[in-house]
Amino acid sequence: MLAAGKSSFESDRIRIIPLDATVTSQVLSAVRSQQFAETFGDTMPVGAVVGSGDVLDISIWEAPPAALFGSSISDSRGSSAAAAVSRSNAIPEQIVDQNGRIVVPFVGDIAAAGRTTKQIEREIVSRLTGKAHSPQAIVRIVRNANTNVTVIGEVGQSARIPLSPQGERLLDVLALAGGVRQPVGKTTIQVARRGQLVSMPLEGIIADPRQNIRLAPNDVVTASFQSFSFTALGATGANAEINFEATGISLAQALGRVGGLRDERADIRGVFIFRFEDVAAVPPQYLDNAPRLPGNKVPVIYQLDLANAANLFIAQNFPVRHKDILYVSNAPGADLQKFVGIASQMAFSLITIGNAAN
Repeated sequence: MLAAGKSSFESDRIRIIPLDATVTSQVLSAVRSQQFAETFGDTMPVGAVVGSGDVLDISIWEAPPAALFGSSISDSRGSSAAAAVSRSNAIPEQIVDQNGRIVVPFVGDIAAAGRTTKQIEREIVSRLTGKAHSPQAIVRIVRNANTNVTVIGEVGQSARIPLSPQGERLLDVLALAGGVRQPVGKTTIQVARRGQLVSMPLEGIIADPRQNIRLAPNDVVTASFQSFSFTALGATGANAEINFEATGISLAQALGRVGGLRDERADIRGVFIFRFEDVAAVPPQYLDNAPRLPGNKVPVIYQLDLANAANLFIAQNFPVRHKDILYVSNAPGADLQKFVGIASQMAFSLITIGNAAN
């Protein structure tokens, strides 16, 4: 039986971590670091950044007398004077190769992928300076090769959706896919980008506009139905599996949903949360010799001491997660009290029978 304080679990390398403000803050910080805005940041709209396979139109202008590009143009009045500028139309459209590069005459090989058209223009002009007479360049994207995102799962219609220069955000793309088919409070959204996977409840994305991130080409958005729950055991008002919203609940709310602690048997110093925790959320001093599990998880047991009334504030902030086990241990004298209660009932029964016999 678990009780407050040291236990045999610590000798088995599963550590009991007393809940305080510092531990709770680290757990909440780890949760925030796994959100969309913190993981992916902001992304430039499609069309602003060049990618492999894109087709570029490059025009180079040169002031007269043109040294490298074009020929002089007479004005409409037939004057033999050179026009103010000369333009080259000789550069064909450039396809950004698989290495993200293009080749421009008299300029050479240029890295294009991952850069804006303005950055490419500046590099072309820089390389032509000294070769051409006051060169200027205009670069524009004719065709984007990879501007789609994939939306699958519990949506109206799974689809590959093209992105536009407007810069579609996550909720825009979900709407274009027909919205979600499950209740918002029970829907989880996962975004996969360049090997990174991050999941958040849809309700949390709607509540926090920062999480409605702008999507990037080749993102995969998955909407899934997930019923979140924790299990309550021990000296609680109800021993059961309790469902909760995708946005999560606090430890105080979890205790309320199971009917609180049993007055006659609960140890108020022994409220425990069993969890497979992210390593980033665990204070370093509790990681020594801790067993590591797949997904960079460690098994931990958080302990809340409600004998200190101030810890109710901790309970209000500490998040309960899917598949957590909430366990409240029995008070040290609870079993003795139970035995005394049974013995008293037996004694009163015997007295009652004796009185009736007399």
